[in-house]
Amino acid sequence: VQLQASGGGLVQAGGSLRLSCAASGSIFSPNTMGWYRQAPGKQRELVAAINSGGSTDYGDSGKGRLTISRDNAKNTVYLQMISLKPEDTAVYYCRLWGGFVNYWGKGTQVTVSS
Repeated sequence: VQLQASGGGLVQAGGSLRLSCAASGSIFSPNTMGWYRQAPGKQRELVAAINSGGSTDYGDSGKGRLTISRDNAKNTVYLQMISLKPEDTAVYYCRLWGGFVNYWGKGTQVTVSS
């Protein structure tokens, strides 16, 4: 299984971005897909996750500003981010997991300027 993330970039505070992560290969189901982020000098943290049935879970950092969704037919998960803040600056990683299996994408940089 390979995960390809896209959509990161440089945005001003208050702006928006949408991240996408497409999974390819021998994808098992059911599964959960999610986004994590890691800022310099900090631990990787959960941003949001969504399972095959559409149930979601959010970390504390982005509640109310970040929305996760997925297209099961395309094996793609999205993260819509609004009202971005400089503290949202991080590398955002896509993850797919289920049972004893766990895959990570390479990450996409999000930089929010003040």
